[in-house]
Amino acid sequence: MKAIIDRIEENYAVVLFGEEEIKVDIPLELLPNGAKEGSWLNINFSLDSEGEKKQKEKISNLLNKLKNK
Repeated sequence: MKAIIDRIEENYAVVLFGEEEIKVDIPLELLPNGAKEGSWLNINFSLDSEGEKKQKEKISNLLNKLKNK
């Protein structure tokens, strides 16, 4: 997926995603060095099943701790 940085406002960039130009505000620290207004970005989202499993275990452990208080 492609996205373009439409403008920079304070600590975030207004980024337009895809042909639909879906607007998303992204903190500047998450953008690559040198990114500026008009820069095109390659965007790739992928699922992290291992990370999801770890998060579920973490939540389950927290719930068990709360139940046992």
